[in-house]
Amino acid sequence: MNSPSPIRVLVVDDSALARRAIVDALAHDTSIEVVGVAEDAYRAREQILALSPDVVTLDLQMPLMDGITFLRILMEHHPVPVIVVSNVTPAGSALALEALEAGAVEVIQKPEGRHGAAELSRRLTAQVHAVAGSKHRHRVAQRPTGQRPVSPVAQHRLVVIGASTGGVEALRYLLPQLPADGPPIVVVQHIPAHFSRVMAEHLNRLTPFEVREAEDGDVLRPGLCLIAPGDYHITVARSSSGLRLRTIQSPPVNHCRPSVDVLFRSVAEHVGADAVGVLLTGMGYDGARGLSMIRDAGGATLVESQDSCVVFGMPQAAIKLGAAESVVPLEAMGEAILAAVSRRGGA
Repeated sequence: MNSPSPIRVLVVDDSALARRAIVDALAHDTSIEVVGVAEDAYRAREQILALSPDVVTLDLQMPLMDGITFLRILMEHHPVPVIVVSNVTPAGSALALEALEAGAVEVIQKPEGRHGAAELSRRLTAQVHAVAGSKHRHRVAQRPTGQRPVSPVAQHRLVVIGASTGGVEALRYLLPQLPADGPPIVVVQHIPAHFSRVMAEHLNRLTPFEVREAEDGDVLRPGLCLIAPGDYHITVARSSSGLRLRTIQSPPVNHCRPSVDVLFRSVAEHVGADAVGVLLTGMGYDGARGLSMIRDAGGATLVESQDSCVVFGMPQAAIKLGAAESVVPLEAMGEAILAAVSRRGGA
């Protein structure tokens, strides 16, 4: 029996040191083959046409043509899954978000410190396997007109959303469809540190409600969406002032910090039947067990369907556990969330 063909990867970076680090990071996985390297966009174009890679890794700051411009041209003329490997500093985070909007499926931080190379190898090989064969879906969300109002009772429910690979684009599409007077929303998106604040600021410009990066002690209220800060878990608990959010830096869960499971488990315990849990596109299984706990506690549970996912890993894991009450394409997820909120609000 013939073994499957290896995943063919092209590495694009103007730094010879960075190219070597990425090639070395992928070399440990025999099911991945680096078929070429390129130091600029023009050489990358030649390599893509000649080699037809399954996945491209891309730096954003390059000579001759910057990575964002190259990415937009690539998505228009020769779509291929692109993983950005870049220095995600606070300034670079805006570029990373722009890259995701332009068509990249994931952003990974270049290695730092003593354990950086090993972490790059773990994350990059996993992402290459996850995105190989995936298709970028660019969607522009329109705020619905004439949307039904949310009942005052339903406003005091809680919507929690977990996402990973492809999740930033999914959130850009989904959140603007939810109403200004809806219940509080808490989001865990697997992202590098520094990126969460930029992402929250961007989403805030798109939505009819406030979106910002979560801070320890935040009180949840209608019309507020909080995004987990990069490298911090978040949990929800009840207090005298209502539902309150905590940020913690305990060890990673499912190799993730923030972890969707950490948030969802706390919501199952402290919110229970008043919660609506949503699991969007993403690699791995983070969030599946927590979503199962929300369902067991009486909450509504929704997962994104395979047809609209960039990577079906997290929703699929939840489905296998029996955690999903409903499987919904992203295009219908806004209405499904509102229906779940209203159903529980009217109970």
